[in-house]
Amino acid sequence: MKYTQLGRTGLKVSRLVLGTMNFGPQTDEPTSHGILDAALDAGLNFVDTANVYGWGENKGRTEEIIGTWFAQGGGRREKTVLATKVYGSMSREGETWPNEDRLSALNIRRAVEASLKRLQTDHIDLYQFHHIDRRTPFEEIWQAVDVLIQQGKILYAGSSNFPGYKIAQANETAARRGMVGLVSEQCLYNLAERRAEMEVIPAAQEYGLGVIPWSPLHGGVLGGVIKKEVEGGRRASGRAADALANSTVRTQIQAYEDLLEKHGLEPGETALAWLLTRPGVTGPIVGPRTAEQLDSALRALELELSEEVLTGLDEIFPGPGPSPEAFAW
Repeated sequence: MKYTQLGRTGLKVSRLVLGTMNFGPQTDEPTSHGILDAALDAGLNFVDTANVYGWGENKGRTEEIIGTWFAQGGGRREKTVLATKVYGSMSREGETWPNEDRLSALNIRRAVEASLKRLQTDHIDLYQFHHIDRRTPFEEIWQAVDVLIQQGKILYAGSSNFPGYKIAQANETAARRGMVGLVSEQCLYNLAERRAEMEVIPAAQEYGLGVIPWSPLHGGVLGGVIKKEVEGGRRASGRAADALANSTVRTQIQAYEDLLEKHGLEPGETALAWLLTRPGVTGPIVGPRTAEQLDSALRALELELSEEVLTGLDEIFPGPGPSPEAFAW
């Protein structure tokens, strides 16, 4: 396993992040525990979740599965850098009540306590804001975070789905309070979706945040979806099906798969390996539903992409270019 420091912190994390969104909804508890064990055995120490994972009437279920894994002992908690998130409503359908979502000091306090209970731990290593809260000032957010850090319930704070200007606003406010501020940003970023390169990633680099890309395969679009259709009759679904319905995108994905076939590369592994070459990226989130999918993701760590392949990928999926030149002079 390869490790790096999370942004400007001294915290060492693996260059792949184990995403757990499938634990509960698609992967049962025993299988989820098996994936967590296999990841830890491989040296993958960074585990990401969110309080709303489990979804619907099962919000919080994913954190519970991780909690029962920690409860087995064997150094599982001690070896894990644990990240979770707050923002989404935890109310059940028909039971909506004020202050059960967003980033008010009250909800942050309640959400941390609830996550700690489900996760069966006394602290969260990286507590992330799942979305910007346009109603709550950062002064209030940082006041709540400061209290939790002093209590030892969280160690670092991070963001997710923040635009560049909010990263700047958050960290300038934190600096005025003498606080560390955000140390990571979890954003949508992959070969097929590179808009984060315009503002989000430059802001993260300027303020010393580690970038944690989610959906590195763009919902399966970059995982060899056309080849799977041809060879196995497996029809694309979800985001992949929507993307391939666009003839321009389908042509682009076909060119991507043809390039990798020429070089003997697997699409999913290549998409992950490409992210590992990008400036500012700590590590992409992989969300395996099975142990086999985890093995495939781990192989990406050993994959060296040639300049010819990298150039070909840029030609197929050109980035937006630097800001402001991408949209101004």
